[in-house]
Amino acid sequence: MEAGGWTAFMISEKWLFLGTDSTRRFGGDGLHERSSACVLTTVTRVALWLCLLSLPVAADDTDLTRLLKGIEQRYNRTKTLKVLFTETYTVQGRPRKSETGELTLRKPGRMRWDYTAPSGKLFLSDGRDLYLYTPDSNRVEKTPVKHSEDMRAPLAFLLGKLDFAKEFRDFSMTLDGSDVKVTAQAKTDRLPYARIEMRVAPDYSIRKLVITDQDQSILTFLFEQERLNPPVDDSQFKFHMPAGATLVNPEAGD
Repeated sequence: MEAGGWTAFMISEKWLFLGTDSTRRFGGDGLHERSSACVLTTVTRVALWLCLLSLPVAADDTDLTRLLKGIEQRYNRTKTLKVLFTETYTVQGRPRKSETGELTLRKPGRMRWDYTAPSGKLFLSDGRDLYLYTPDSNRVEKTPVKHSEDMRAPLAFLLGKLDFAKEFRDFSMTLDGSDVKVTAQAKTDRLPYARIEMRVAPDYSIRKLVITDQDQSILTFLFEQERLNPPVDDSQFKFHMPAGATLVNPEAGD
């Protein structure tokens, strides 16, 4: 049976498991069901088919593997990407004003965030350095990519060699309308982020990404109008200092 493009139920020859909490966890010590399940024999299964569409669904390891592989293939095969974004930063449970704009990505590791609100703000990576320009202060912050703790950096994985099993652990997966919500923990605490949550569409595109930092601050992105492999000029990833702007380089002690 399919629900919104996703496998809704996996039914064995002898048992059917249903419950109010459809989440299953995958990681460290294996597969654990968190649902409070009632076990129904083969004889009574047929009578329950009419009820299945109204019940929460359970994802098994096959569904999770298929989903993660679909996301990896979508983005690993992509050379360039453009998408509109809405970004919200939450500190100590208090969300700041949302910001919007267009994100452009290009392999390997280049990205450009052009903000429409606030107008003129720019966050850019040329693959080696990160630049953040804030027009209100006419200030540019420059940081080597390898030393950056900015939580936008994890989005570069969308155009890298995406390998969920290598980067993350303790996956969980639940249905979210026609989409699927996936959560995972970072494999090491040496990364700036501790946890990610993704809402994934049936075509394996990422519609929402929530990045939780080690200090529990949260960066949330909503994505729409994603375009794969649009024409992208390399010059878009070369940073040019705005007139009169002040350059701050943390590596130089500025």
